[in-house]
Amino acid sequence: MATIDETHDSALRSWVESANGHGDFPIQNLPLGVFSNGGNSARGGVAIGDLILDLAALAGSGLLEGQALEAARAASGESLNPLLALGAGPRRALRRRISALLAEGAAERAQVEPLLVPMAQATLHLPAKIADYTDFYVGIHHATNIGKLFRPDNPLLPNYKHVPIGYHGRASTVRPSGAPVIRPNGQTKAPDAESPSFGPIGRLDYELELGVWMAQGNELGQPIPIGEALDHVAGVTLLNDWSARDVQAWEYQPLGPFLAKNFITTVSPWIVTMEALAPFRIAQPPRPEGDPSPLPYLWNRDDQDEGALSLDLEVSLSTATMRADGVPAHRLSRGPASNMYWTIAQMVTHHASNGCEMNPGDLLGTGTISGPEDGSQGSLMEITRSGREKVTLATGETRTFLEDGDELALSGRFVADGAVTIGFGPCSGIVQPAVPLN
Repeated sequence: MATIDETHDSALRSWVESANGHGDFPIQNLPLGVFSNGGNSARGGVAIGDLILDLAALAGSGLLEGQALEAARAASGESLNPLLALGAGPRRALRRRISALLAEGAAERAQVEPLLVPMAQATLHLPAKIADYTDFYVGIHHATNIGKLFRPDNPLLPNYKHVPIGYHGRASTVRPSGAPVIRPNGQTKAPDAESPSFGPIGRLDYELELGVWMAQGNELGQPIPIGEALDHVAGVTLLNDWSARDVQAWEYQPLGPFLAKNFITTVSPWIVTMEALAPFRIAQPPRPEGDPSPLPYLWNRDDQDEGALSLDLEVSLSTATMRADGVPAHRLSRGPASNMYWTIAQMVTHHASNGCEMNPGDLLGTGTISGPEDGSQGSLMEITRSGREKVTLATGETRTFLEDGDELALSGRFVADGAVTIGFGPCSGIVQPAVPLN
Protein backbone atom coordinates (compact mmCIF):
# COMPACT_ATOMS: atom_id res chain seq x y z
CA MET A 1 0.00 0.00 0.00
CA ALA A 2 1.36 3.43 -0.97
CA THR A 3 2.78 5.52 1.85
CA ILE A 4 3.32 9.24 2.27
CA ASP A 5 6.92 10.32 1.69
CA GLU A 6 8.96 13.39 0.71
CA THR A 7 7.29 13.53 -2.74
CA HIS A 8 3.99 14.55 -1.11
CA ASP A 9 5.43 17.42 0.96
CA SER A 10 3.02 20.34 0.62
CA ALA A 11 5.96 22.76 0.82
CA LEU A 12 7.68 21.17 -2.16
CA ARG A 13 7.99 23.44 -5.19
CA SER A 14 9.37 22.89 -8.66
CA TRP A 15 11.74 24.93 -10.80
CA VAL A 16 9.08 24.34 -13.51
CA GLU A 17 7.15 27.50 -12.67
CA SER A 18 3.88 26.40 -14.28
CA ALA A 19 3.73 23.47 -11.85
CA ASN A 20 3.54 25.67 -8.76
CA GLY A 21 -0.14 26.23 -8.06
CA HIS A 22 -1.21 24.11 -11.04
CA GLY A 23 -4.65 22.66 -10.31
CA ASP A 24 -3.90 19.27 -11.83
CA PHE A 25 -0.16 18.72 -12.24
CA PRO A 26 1.94 20.19 -9.41
CA ILE A 27 5.14 18.36 -8.48
CA GLN A 28 3.17 16.33 -5.92
CA ASN A 29 1.25 14.54 -8.72
CA LEU A 30 3.64 13.40 -11.51
CA PRO A 31 1.08 11.30 -13.44
CA LEU A 32 2.10 8.88 -16.18
CA GLY A 33 1.02 9.05 -19.80
CA VAL A 34 2.00 8.53 -23.42
CA PHE A 35 2.59 11.39 -25.87
CA SER A 36 4.07 12.22 -29.25
CA ASN A 37 5.25 15.49 -30.78
CA GLY A 38 6.98 16.89 -33.84
CA GLY A 39 6.72 13.69 -35.84
CA ASN A 40 8.45 11.68 -33.10
CA SER A 41 7.05 8.30 -32.13
CA ALA A 42 4.85 7.91 -29.07
CA ARG A 43 6.62 7.34 -25.76
CA GLY A 44 6.03 7.62 -22.05
CA GLY A 45 5.96 10.92 -20.23
CA VAL A 46 5.26 12.53 -16.87
CA ALA A 47 3.08 15.65 -16.60
CA ILE A 48 4.57 18.57 -14.66
CA GLY A 49 2.64 21.83 -14.88
CA ASP A 50 2.18 22.72 -18.56
CA LEU A 51 5.07 20.48 -19.65
CA ILE A 52 5.81 16.79 -20.17
CA LEU A 53 9.01 15.11 -19.05
CA ASP A 54 10.11 12.73 -21.82
CA LEU A 55 10.81 9.37 -20.15
CA ALA A 56 12.63 7.89 -23.15
CA ALA A 57 15.02 10.84 -23.14
CA LEU A 58 15.35 10.66 -19.37
CA ALA A 59 16.25 6.97 -19.58
CA GLY A 60 19.19 7.84 -21.82
CA SER A 61 20.33 10.89 -19.88
CA GLY A 62 22.53 9.19 -17.30
CA LEU A 63 20.47 10.75 -14.50
CA LEU A 64 18.83 7.49 -13.40
CA GLU A 65 20.00 4.23 -11.95
CA GLY A 66 18.60 1.04 -10.42
CA GLN A 67 14.84 0.58 -10.34
CA ALA A 68 14.20 4.15 -11.51
CA LEU A 69 16.21 3.48 -14.68
CA GLU A 70 14.44 0.15 -15.17
CA ALA A 71 11.07 1.92 -14.94
CA ALA A 72 12.00 4.72 -17.36
CA ARG A 73 13.28 2.22 -19.92
CA ALA A 74 10.04 0.24 -19.60
CA ALA A 75 8.10 3.48 -20.25
CA SER A 76 10.11 4.45 -23.34
CA GLY A 77 7.84 2.74 -25.87
CA GLU A 78 4.42 3.52 -27.30
CA SER A 79 2.53 2.13 -24.29
CA LEU A 80 3.09 1.92 -20.56
CA ASN A 81 2.20 -1.78 -20.33
CA PRO A 82 5.82 -2.86 -19.69
CA LEU A 83 6.11 -0.29 -16.89
CA LEU A 84 2.78 -1.29 -15.35
CA ALA A 85 3.89 -4.93 -15.36
CA LEU A 86 6.88 -4.07 -13.12
CA GLY A 87 4.64 -3.23 -10.19
CA ALA A 88 4.91 -0.58 -7.52
CA GLY A 89 8.61 -0.77 -6.59
CA PRO A 90 10.13 0.56 -9.83
CA ARG A 91 7.20 2.97 -10.26
CA ARG A 92 7.86 4.41 -6.79
CA ALA A 93 11.60 4.67 -7.42
CA LEU A 94 11.00 6.57 -10.66
CA ARG A 95 8.58 8.94 -8.94
CA ARG A 96 11.03 9.76 -6.15
CA ARG A 97 13.89 10.38 -8.56
CA ILE A 98 11.81 12.57 -10.88
CA SER A 99 10.52 14.53 -7.90
CA ALA A 100 14.11 15.23 -6.82
CA LEU A 101 15.15 16.22 -10.36
CA LEU A 102 12.23 18.65 -10.76
CA ALA A 103 12.35 20.11 -7.26
CA GLU A 104 13.30 23.73 -6.76
CA GLY A 105 17.08 23.98 -6.35
CA ALA A 106 17.87 20.67 -8.06
CA ALA A 107 21.50 20.64 -9.24
CA GLU A 108 20.53 18.70 -12.38
CA ARG A 109 18.15 21.36 -13.74
CA ALA A 110 20.35 22.18 -16.75
CA GLN A 111 20.39 18.50 -17.75
CA VAL A 112 16.65 17.96 -17.23
CA GLU A 113 15.30 21.14 -18.84
CA PRO A 114 15.99 20.00 -22.46
CA LEU A 115 13.98 16.84 -21.77
CA LEU A 116 10.75 18.80 -21.23
CA VAL A 117 8.13 19.16 -23.98
CA PRO A 118 5.32 21.77 -23.96
CA MET A 119 2.04 19.93 -23.45
CA ALA A 120 0.32 22.26 -25.90
CA GLN A 121 2.63 20.99 -28.66
CA ALA A 122 2.07 17.30 -27.87
CA THR A 123 -0.56 14.74 -28.81
CA LEU A 124 -1.72 12.63 -25.88
CA HIS A 125 -2.51 8.96 -26.45
CA LEU A 126 -4.03 6.19 -24.38
CA PRO A 127 -1.49 5.39 -21.66
CA ALA A 128 -1.72 1.64 -22.23
CA LYS A 129 -2.82 -0.90 -24.80
CA ILE A 130 -6.08 -2.19 -23.37
CA ALA A 131 -6.70 -5.88 -23.91
CA ASP A 132 -9.77 -6.00 -21.66
CA TYR A 133 -12.19 -3.43 -20.29
CA THR A 134 -14.79 -4.15 -17.61
CA ASP A 135 -17.38 -1.68 -16.36
CA PHE A 136 -18.77 -2.03 -12.86
CA TYR A 137 -21.89 -0.57 -11.23
CA VAL A 138 -20.64 0.50 -7.80
CA GLY A 139 -22.38 3.89 -7.58
CA ILE A 140 -25.30 2.94 -5.36
CA HIS A 141 -27.16 6.23 -5.78
CA HIS A 142 -26.98 5.91 -9.56
CA ALA A 143 -28.25 2.34 -9.33
CA THR A 144 -31.07 3.49 -7.07
CA ASN A 145 -31.96 6.51 -9.22
CA ILE A 146 -32.05 4.45 -12.41
CA GLY A 147 -33.92 1.65 -10.67
CA LYS A 148 -36.62 4.05 -9.48
CA LEU A 149 -37.29 5.09 -13.07
CA PHE A 150 -38.17 1.52 -14.03
CA ARG A 151 -38.95 -0.24 -10.72
CA PRO A 152 -40.27 2.42 -8.30
CA ASP A 153 -41.14 -0.14 -5.63
CA ASN A 154 -37.91 -2.17 -5.94
CA PRO A 155 -35.11 0.00 -7.39
CA LEU A 156 -32.16 -2.17 -6.30
CA LEU A 157 -32.05 -5.78 -7.43
CA PRO A 158 -31.47 -8.37 -4.66
CA ASN A 159 -27.81 -9.05 -5.51
CA TYR A 160 -26.60 -5.43 -5.54
CA LYS A 161 -25.47 -5.22 -1.89
CA HIS A 162 -23.84 -8.64 -1.99
CA VAL A 163 -21.73 -8.57 -5.16
CA PRO A 164 -19.94 -5.86 -7.21
CA ILE A 165 -21.91 -6.01 -10.46
CA GLY A 166 -20.09 -5.50 -13.76
CA TYR A 167 -20.10 -6.33 -17.47
CA HIS A 168 -17.35 -6.79 -20.02
CA GLY A 169 -17.09 -3.74 -22.29
CA ARG A 170 -15.37 -3.09 -25.60
CA ALA A 171 -11.68 -2.22 -25.26
CA SER A 172 -11.27 -1.30 -28.94
CA THR A 173 -13.40 1.83 -28.64
CA VAL A 174 -11.73 3.44 -25.60
CA ARG A 175 -10.26 6.79 -26.61
CA PRO A 176 -8.37 9.62 -24.87
CA SER A 177 -9.91 12.98 -24.08
CA GLY A 178 -10.66 15.10 -27.14
CA ALA A 179 -11.54 12.25 -29.48
CA PRO A 180 -14.77 13.01 -31.37
CA VAL A 181 -17.95 11.35 -30.16
CA ILE A 182 -19.84 10.28 -33.26
CA ARG A 183 -23.52 9.82 -32.56
CA PRO A 184 -24.22 6.13 -33.05
CA ASN A 185 -26.87 4.56 -35.19
CA GLY A 186 -28.91 1.91 -33.49
CA GLN A 187 -32.02 -0.18 -33.38
CA THR A 188 -34.62 1.27 -31.06
CA LYS A 189 -38.28 0.79 -30.31
CA ALA A 190 -40.54 3.49 -29.00
CA PRO A 191 -42.97 2.32 -26.28
CA ASP A 192 -45.96 2.95 -28.53
CA ALA A 193 -44.41 1.59 -31.75
CA GLU A 194 -45.44 -1.73 -33.22
CA SER A 195 -41.92 -2.58 -34.42
CA PRO A 196 -38.35 -1.29 -33.98
CA SER A 197 -36.58 1.12 -36.32
CA PHE A 198 -32.93 1.86 -37.13
CA GLY A 199 -31.16 5.21 -37.39
CA PRO A 200 -29.31 7.89 -35.40
CA ILE A 201 -30.09 7.49 -31.71
CA GLY A 202 -31.86 10.31 -29.89
CA ARG A 203 -31.10 9.72 -26.20
CA LEU A 204 -27.32 10.17 -26.04
CA ASP A 205 -26.07 10.33 -22.47
CA TYR A 206 -22.83 10.45 -20.48
CA GLU A 207 -21.80 8.60 -17.32
CA LEU A 208 -19.39 10.06 -14.76
CA GLU A 209 -16.97 7.33 -13.71
CA LEU A 210 -13.46 6.58 -12.56
CA GLY A 211 -11.21 4.31 -14.58
CA VAL A 212 -8.85 1.94 -12.78
CA TRP A 213 -5.65 0.88 -14.58
CA MET A 214 -4.28 -2.54 -13.68
CA ALA A 215 -0.58 -3.00 -12.98
CA GLN A 216 0.84 -6.51 -12.64
CA GLY A 217 -1.81 -9.16 -13.13
CA ASN A 218 -2.42 -12.70 -11.95
CA GLU A 219 -2.13 -16.14 -13.47
CA LEU A 220 -5.22 -17.83 -14.88
CA GLY A 221 -6.93 -19.71 -12.09
CA GLN A 222 -5.23 -17.71 -9.31
CA PRO A 223 -7.48 -15.22 -7.48
CA ILE A 224 -6.25 -11.92 -6.02
CA PRO A 225 -6.78 -11.69 -2.23
CA ILE A 226 -8.39 -8.44 -1.16
CA GLY A 227 -5.44 -7.58 1.07
CA GLU A 228 -3.23 -7.59 -2.02
CA ALA A 229 -5.69 -6.09 -4.53
CA LEU A 230 -4.30 -2.55 -4.60
CA ASP A 231 -0.81 -3.91 -5.23
CA HIS A 232 -2.23 -4.86 -8.63
CA VAL A 233 -3.53 -1.33 -9.38
CA ALA A 234 -1.34 1.28 -11.09
CA GLY A 235 -3.64 4.27 -10.69
CA VAL A 236 -6.84 5.95 -11.75
CA THR A 237 -8.26 8.14 -14.48
CA LEU A 238 -11.54 9.84 -15.33
CA LEU A 239 -13.88 7.79 -17.51
CA ASN A 240 -17.00 8.71 -19.47
CA ASP A 241 -19.11 5.73 -20.45
CA TRP A 242 -21.13 7.34 -23.24
CA SER A 243 -24.53 5.64 -23.45
CA ALA A 244 -27.33 5.34 -26.00
CA ARG A 245 -30.29 5.14 -23.64
CA ASP A 246 -32.89 4.33 -26.30
CA VAL A 247 -30.80 1.44 -27.62
CA GLN A 248 -30.16 0.31 -24.05
CA ALA A 249 -33.86 0.17 -23.23
CA TRP A 250 -34.56 -2.06 -26.24
CA GLU A 251 -31.55 -4.41 -26.13
CA TYR A 252 -30.49 -4.88 -22.52
CA GLN A 253 -32.71 -7.87 -21.80
CA PRO A 254 -31.76 -10.68 -21.45
CA LEU A 255 -27.95 -10.29 -21.62
CA GLY A 256 -27.29 -6.70 -20.58
CA PRO A 257 -25.38 -3.81 -22.23
CA PHE A 258 -24.19 -4.26 -25.82
CA LEU A 259 -24.35 -1.65 -28.60
CA ALA A 260 -25.74 0.98 -26.21
CA LYS A 261 -22.34 1.13 -24.52
CA ASN A 262 -19.61 0.04 -26.93
CA PHE A 263 -19.46 2.86 -29.51
CA ILE A 264 -16.98 4.98 -27.49
CA THR A 265 -15.60 5.36 -23.97
CA THR A 266 -13.52 8.45 -23.16
CA VAL A 267 -10.74 8.53 -20.56
CA SER A 268 -8.43 11.26 -19.32
CA PRO A 269 -4.98 10.40 -20.73
CA TRP A 270 -2.93 10.60 -17.51
CA ILE A 271 -2.70 7.84 -14.90
CA VAL A 272 -2.71 9.40 -11.45
CA THR A 273 -0.67 6.75 -9.68
CA MET A 274 -1.48 4.98 -6.45
CA GLU A 275 1.70 6.53 -5.05
CA ALA A 276 0.41 10.05 -5.73
CA LEU A 277 -2.91 9.17 -4.06
CA ALA A 278 -1.43 8.26 -0.67
CA PRO A 279 -2.51 11.54 1.04
CA PHE A 280 -6.06 11.23 -0.33
CA ARG A 281 -6.97 7.79 0.99
CA ILE A 282 -9.97 7.92 3.32
CA ALA A 283 -12.28 5.46 5.06
CA GLN A 284 -14.97 3.76 3.03
CA PRO A 285 -18.31 5.19 4.22
CA PRO A 286 -20.06 2.72 6.53
CA ARG A 287 -22.90 0.75 5.07
CA PRO A 288 -26.38 1.81 6.17
CA GLU A 289 -27.79 -0.06 9.12
CA GLY A 290 -29.39 -3.28 7.98
CA ASP A 291 -27.25 -3.72 4.88
CA PRO A 292 -25.50 -7.09 4.63
CA SER A 293 -21.80 -7.34 5.40
CA PRO A 294 -19.62 -8.31 2.42
CA LEU A 295 -18.68 -11.97 2.24
CA PRO A 296 -15.28 -12.70 3.79
CA TYR A 297 -13.39 -12.72 0.46
CA LEU A 298 -14.53 -9.11 -0.08
CA TRP A 299 -13.79 -7.86 3.44
CA ASN A 300 -10.55 -6.31 4.65
CA ARG A 301 -10.20 -3.94 7.61
CA ASP A 302 -7.39 -1.89 6.06
CA ASP A 303 -9.44 -1.49 2.88
CA GLN A 304 -12.41 -0.24 4.89
CA ASP A 305 -10.17 2.18 6.79
CA GLU A 306 -8.58 3.77 3.71
CA GLY A 307 -10.01 2.22 0.57
CA ALA A 308 -11.98 5.27 -0.59
CA LEU A 309 -10.65 8.48 -2.16
CA SER A 310 -11.04 12.12 -1.15
CA LEU A 311 -11.98 13.24 -4.65
CA ASP A 312 -14.41 15.89 -5.87
CA LEU A 313 -15.96 15.18 -9.28
CA GLU A 314 -17.71 17.60 -11.61
CA VAL A 315 -19.49 17.50 -14.98
CA SER A 316 -20.09 20.45 -17.32
CA LEU A 317 -21.91 20.94 -20.61
CA SER A 318 -21.18 23.48 -23.32
CA THR A 319 -23.27 23.77 -26.48
CA ALA A 320 -21.94 25.02 -29.81
CA THR A 321 -23.90 28.25 -29.29
CA MET A 322 -22.44 28.74 -25.80
CA ARG A 323 -18.90 28.33 -27.09
CA ALA A 324 -19.49 30.69 -30.02
CA ASP A 325 -20.94 33.35 -27.70
CA GLY A 326 -18.27 32.93 -25.01
CA VAL A 327 -20.79 31.70 -22.46
CA PRO A 328 -19.20 29.63 -19.65
CA ALA A 329 -20.00 25.94 -19.53
CA HIS A 330 -23.01 24.88 -17.48
CA ARG A 331 -22.27 22.68 -14.48
CA LEU A 332 -24.54 19.65 -14.55
CA SER A 333 -23.41 17.95 -11.37
CA ARG A 334 -20.84 17.81 -8.62
CA GLY A 335 -20.15 15.30 -5.86
CA PRO A 336 -17.60 13.13 -4.05
CA ALA A 337 -16.19 9.83 -5.28
CA SER A 338 -16.96 8.40 -1.85
CA ASN A 339 -20.48 7.73 -3.17
CA MET A 340 -19.11 4.37 -4.37
CA TYR A 341 -20.73 1.45 -2.50
CA TRP A 342 -17.83 -0.92 -3.27
CA THR A 343 -14.12 -0.06 -3.11
CA ILE A 344 -11.56 -0.40 -5.89
CA ALA A 345 -9.97 -3.31 -4.01
CA GLN A 346 -13.32 -5.08 -3.82
CA MET A 347 -13.82 -4.60 -7.56
CA VAL A 348 -10.41 -6.09 -8.37
CA THR A 349 -10.76 -9.01 -5.97
CA HIS A 350 -14.24 -9.91 -7.16
CA HIS A 351 -13.17 -9.70 -10.81
CA ALA A 352 -10.38 -12.22 -10.21
CA SER A 353 -12.23 -14.33 -7.62
CA ASN A 354 -13.13 -17.02 -10.14
CA GLY A 355 -9.55 -17.18 -11.44
CA CYS A 356 -10.06 -14.65 -14.26
CA GLU A 357 -6.66 -13.58 -15.59
CA MET A 358 -5.99 -9.85 -15.21
CA ASN A 359 -3.21 -8.20 -17.24
CA PRO A 360 -1.17 -4.99 -17.09
CA GLY A 361 -3.10 -2.25 -18.85
CA ASP A 362 -6.54 -3.76 -18.26
CA LEU A 363 -9.10 -1.03 -17.57
CA LEU A 364 -11.92 -1.18 -15.02
CA GLY A 365 -14.72 1.38 -14.88
CA THR A 366 -16.40 2.05 -11.56
CA GLY A 367 -19.83 2.67 -12.99
CA THR A 368 -21.62 5.99 -12.67
CA ILE A 369 -20.85 7.90 -9.47
CA SER A 370 -23.92 9.85 -8.37
CA GLY A 371 -25.06 11.42 -5.15
CA PRO A 372 -28.47 11.10 -3.50
CA GLU A 373 -29.59 14.67 -4.13
CA ASP A 374 -30.26 16.93 -7.13
CA GLY A 375 -27.07 18.49 -8.44
CA SER A 376 -24.99 15.39 -7.75
CA GLN A 377 -26.27 12.92 -10.35
CA GLY A 378 -23.75 11.50 -12.80
CA SER A 379 -25.92 11.16 -15.90
CA LEU A 380 -28.61 13.05 -17.81
CA MET A 381 -30.88 10.03 -17.45
CA GLU A 382 -31.04 10.83 -13.74
CA ILE A 383 -30.95 14.63 -13.99
CA THR A 384 -33.86 14.82 -16.45
CA ARG A 385 -35.81 11.88 -15.02
CA SER A 386 -35.48 9.93 -18.27
CA GLY A 387 -36.15 13.04 -20.37
CA ARG A 388 -39.24 14.22 -18.52
CA GLU A 389 -37.56 17.35 -17.09
CA LYS A 390 -35.43 19.73 -19.16
CA VAL A 391 -32.12 21.36 -18.23
CA THR A 392 -32.24 25.07 -19.09
CA LEU A 393 -28.93 26.70 -20.05
CA ALA A 394 -27.81 30.34 -19.86
CA THR A 395 -28.48 30.81 -23.58
CA GLY A 396 -32.09 29.69 -23.19
CA GLU A 397 -31.32 26.38 -24.84
CA THR A 398 -32.69 23.28 -23.17
CA ARG A 399 -31.46 19.71 -23.00
CA THR A 400 -32.87 16.38 -21.96
CA PHE A 401 -30.11 14.41 -23.68
CA LEU A 402 -27.00 15.44 -25.62
CA GLU A 403 -27.32 17.06 -29.04
CA ASP A 404 -24.82 17.36 -31.89
CA GLY A 405 -22.22 20.03 -31.14
CA ASP A 406 -22.47 19.60 -27.36
CA GLU A 407 -19.22 19.27 -25.44
CA LEU A 408 -19.36 17.20 -22.28
CA ALA A 409 -16.44 17.52 -19.85
CA LEU A 410 -15.57 15.62 -16.68
CA SER A 411 -13.13 16.96 -14.11
CA GLY A 412 -11.86 15.82 -10.74
CA ARG A 413 -9.63 17.14 -7.98
CA PHE A 414 -8.14 15.24 -5.04
CA VAL A 415 -8.37 17.40 -1.93
CA ALA A 416 -7.22 16.72 1.64
CA ASP A 417 -6.11 18.77 4.63
CA GLY A 418 -2.38 19.41 4.54
CA ALA A 419 -1.99 18.11 0.97
CA VAL A 420 -1.53 19.93 -2.33
CA THR A 421 -4.53 19.46 -4.62
CA ILE A 422 -3.93 17.29 -7.67
CA GLY A 423 -6.09 16.32 -10.66
CA PHE A 424 -6.44 14.37 -13.87
CA GLY A 425 -6.37 16.90 -16.66
CA PRO A 426 -9.19 17.00 -19.24
CA CYS A 427 -11.73 14.29 -20.06
CA SER A 428 -14.02 15.69 -22.73
CA GLY A 429 -15.62 15.04 -26.08
CA ILE A 430 -17.75 16.92 -28.60
CA VAL A 431 -20.75 15.15 -30.10
CA GLN A 432 -20.70 14.89 -33.90
CA PRO A 433 -23.55 13.86 -36.23
CA ALA A 434 -24.17 10.22 -36.97
CA VAL A 435 -22.60 8.68 -40.06
CA PRO A 436 -25.43 7.67 -42.41
CA LEU A 437 -25.73 4.05 -43.50
CA ASN A 438 -26.46 3.75 -47.19
